[in-house]
Amino acid sequence: MTALAHPAVPDRRLPALFAALVVVALAVSAWGPKDRTTWFLETVWVLVGLPLVVFTWRRFPLTNLLCGLLAAHALVLMVGGHWTYAEVPAGDWVRDAFGLDRNPYDRFGHLMQGFVPAVLVRELLCRTSPLRGSRWLAPLTVCACLAFSAVFEMLEWLAAVVGGQAADAFLATQGDVWDTQWDMFCALIGATLSVLLLSRVHDRALAGLAGAERRTA
Repeated sequence: MTALAHPAVPDRRLPALFAALVVVALAVSAWGPKDRTTWFLETVWVLVGLPLVVFTWRRFPLTNLLCGLLAAHALVLMVGGHWTYAEVPAGDWVRDAFGLDRNPYDRFGHLMQGFVPAVLVRELLCRTSPLRGSRWLAPLTVCACLAFSAVFEMLEWLAAVVGGQAADAFLATQGDVWDTQWDMFCALIGATLSVLLLSRVHDRALAGLAGAERRTA
């Protein structure tokens, strides 16, 4: 029998654990950030996203896989918000260790900006549209993530227009005139890798969630 025939029952305690971890990490990241405005701009997705997931949970629970990935992405955002993406200590270590010309944490953040939303988009499409099992599911998922990345870059542009030099910490361009293009390319790579690496795992998680919902209906 295949894994999809007898999907594992998901442990529904994990989402609560992930949520608690995010709340604690959010409080820690808010303690003495390098720039309070940058912290807010970088973590606003967490401040809005976590309550949204909680309030819609009874009607639309998420798979444990997606919850874990969203928690991981939240941690990446909070670290970048606390130190600013250009000055994250771990990124400085990588830069010095590999002789890079810039702190690469911003690139990693945009890779995650494609990797995690790809599973979110895929889950929404699989559960609310006829695309589950369609050959169009993967390319449309990647396209949606690239579109989100483009919108985010326009928001950064707006921040630069409104805030001027005060927005430099949020933009984290580090003097790279091609930073916007690199950011979108990293999101594209992240989304593509997510679809290639996690689609089968995600299908099993979706099957397990559907089975659990049928048993509790």
